[in-house]
Amino acid sequence: MTTTSVVSIVYVNDAPAAARFYGDLLGMNPSFETSGYITFDLGPGADLGLWSGQFEDLSPDVPRTSEVCVAIDGGPGELDAIFKQWQAKGVTILRAPQDVGFGPTFLAADPDGNRIRVAPGG
Repeated sequence: MTTTSVVSIVYVNDAPAAARFYGDLLGMNPSFETSGYITFDLGPGADLGLWSGQFEDLSPDVPRTSEVCVAIDGGPGELDAIFKQWQAKGVTILRAPQDVGFGPTFLAADPDGNRIRVAPGG
């Protein structure tokens, strides 16, 4: 199988609003935009896609079975700094930083209830 990239799709109610949220958190601009589908180029072979229109009126009460993981190169100090930045921005924090065996991590949610984990990179 030949692939050009892997796109992780996150279902959202409002793609432009979600793109502003993720763009602010990630410090980047979208690489592709339509009214209902927006992507971010995360590096060679990896994109984050935000798609609305397929699942209108998503409820934060709906259990999410996947999460976006932001893998960072820095150690616990960088993770704590990101945690504090996100708290200051009003991001919903689901689980404060803790060590879960592979290193420190914390869990947040986007405005649609999708989970975002920050963890050490590989």
